[in-house]
Amino acid sequence: MEAQCDIAVIGGGIVGLATALALTEQTRCDLIVVEQEAVLAAHQTGRNSGVIHSGIYYRPGSMKARLCVEGREYLLRFCHDHGVPFERCGKLLVAANDDEVSKLRSLAERGAASGLAGLKTLTADEMRGIEPHVAGKAGLWVPQTAIVDFGLVAKRIGELLRNKGHEVRTGFRVRCIERETSGLRLIDKEASVRARFLVNCGGLWSDRIARMCNVQPPVRIIPFRGEYYELIPESRGLVRNLIYPVPDPRFPFLGVHFTRTMAGQILCGPNAVPALRRDGYRWLDVSVQDLLETLVYRGTWRLARDYWSVCTSEVLRSFSKRRFARSLQALVPEVRSDQLRPARSGVRAQAVDKRGRLVDDFLMLETEDAIHVLNAPSPAATACFAIGAHIAQRAAARFGLEER
Repeated sequence: MEAQCDIAVIGGGIVGLATALALTEQTRCDLIVVEQEAVLAAHQTGRNSGVIHSGIYYRPGSMKARLCVEGREYLLRFCHDHGVPFERCGKLLVAANDDEVSKLRSLAERGAASGLAGLKTLTADEMRGIEPHVAGKAGLWVPQTAIVDFGLVAKRIGELLRNKGHEVRTGFRVRCIERETSGLRLIDKEASVRARFLVNCGGLWSDRIARMCNVQPPVRIIPFRGEYYELIPESRGLVRNLIYPVPDPRFPFLGVHFTRTMAGQILCGPNAVPALRRDGYRWLDVSVQDLLETLVYRGTWRLARDYWSVCTSEVLRSFSKRRFARSLQALVPEVRSDQLRPARSGVRAQAVDKRGRLVDDFLMLETEDAIHVLNAPSPAATACFAIGAHIAQRAAARFGLEER
């Protein structure tokens, strides 16, 4: 089987699908989305906590800050227009000590600079009016935060693309990419796709896809697994909505927190531990190829050198439910380990440069016939439509596409 099109989008996660939709809205093109798994949104999109982020954490002026704020409102409009349930429940950020109270003020200033209205600093008593079981010295109420099922959003986008006459093909694993005079040929075992141009939204495999195109990206994807517990039904009353700690600015992960989902679960977590396979959702999931790629990369060792104590703590917490519970007790002291049961896990595709630095912002690389999205971790799901519009604009200019 061979398909031909103007643009091939690799990746059936929410960023790839939103980008494909934006391309059909902004340009006159025939496109195909190819996804290696049997279903859409199988990895980061379908395994995250379902939080629509406000944008409060991100440096004002960064792509993350700008596209998160723009994308959040676009996402909420999309959900409203296409019958995807969501809820604006707000989020409580909790400062446990004086140092975190100071960081909380900085976060409030950062959020205001990014255009967030209605942020409210809370005393300990005021916090308990929102979350009766929470503990801390002060809090920050962020009303813009919402929750949704991102897997359902991705499914709706896929349906829209198909209704527009574009192919969304699952079960197509790109094994190599050949450059031809007329464009690019994406090859799977028994099928291929010919396209004039390529948009790589391959997530956990994005750097590997770039190398198939003879592009040497300045980063390597290092997979980090985030493991969740959930509160047993009898203990869900301990948390009403979303409770987060003040993040450590030295590390890109937010720390364990509580999240209510659209299905009514109270998720607890995630931690952040090295995954031994790019889609390694358990410690027993191991890929020799993926592991070797990680271990021979010098950025991995520099990362381990700089964050060894944090990494050690995260791994120990992975193997001890009591440790996990103690971390959660910093926010809600009444939580006990026997109230937790294992829930889903996800893997974050984190780009790391050769100096061992975790790439903080979204990262895209353009070539003559391709755009490679090389770093799109959280809040990429929230920002997906803004990211898609941004890529579509760049693609139209780079590839000379006819605008609608």
